[in-house]
Formats: sequence, C-alpha cells, structure tokens
Amino acid sequence: QVHLVESGGGSVEAGGSLRLSCAASEYTFSSGSMAWFRQSPGNVREGVAAMTYYGSTFYADSVTGRFTISKDNAQNLLYLQMNALKPEDTAMYYCATGFRGDAARGGARLDPAYAYWGQGTQVIVSS
Repeated sequence: QVHLVESGGGSVEAGGSLRLSCAASEYTFSSGSMAWFRQSPGNVREGVAAMTYYGSTFYADSVTGRFTISKDNAQNLLYLQMNALKPEDTAMYYCATGFRGDAARGGARLDPAYAYWGQGTQVIVSS
C-alpha cells in the first residue's frame, strides 16, 4: 500500500513563497511520474506540476515561471516550490504518483490519472 503525506502548507500574503513536500512510503519516486494537483471549493482538481521518470517537467499555464517541481530520490521526497503566490493559488494541494494515463503524451501528466494520492495540505494566500 503506497502512502503519500504532504506537508508545508500554510497561510501567506500575496507575493510570498511556500515549499510543499511529499513523502512516500512503500514507493520510490524515482520509478515513475509524479505530480502536484490542487483543488479549491467548487472547482475540479487541477494539475499544477508534474515530473516524469526522466526529469521532464510540465506546468499549468497559471503557475509557469512561479512554481518549480523537484524531487530528492535519496530521501524519497517530492517538492513544490511556490513563489510569487497569488490569492487564486489558494487551494488544497495534493501530490500523486503511479501514473496511469497516456504515457506518449507528456502533458497527460497533468491529468488526474494517478493511482496514489496524498491527503492534501492547505495553502491560503491572502491579498
């Protein structure tokens, strides 16, 4: 059973930064794609950033240039560095792994086609 645990969420003012972390048990991030998603009340879950096994990265247009996904294979940790945060970034953020989508289409990594999900960490950005 793969277990993902996110941390690092919190409340910040617009323009601030946060770094989210995702720890995995019984699974190695180095073995497949992984991603960060977010969901706010009344909205669908949105792919924010994803990274393939080979290190290729994909970002939603809304966060390109502000967010960076990275991983530490030795520590089995996934990160999301979020800079220049905006109020519209307020959401519950989830990490996911175990990609089940169309591997031939890179952008598919931002679709919620993952087998394993964490419980989420809340990010609140005030104006």
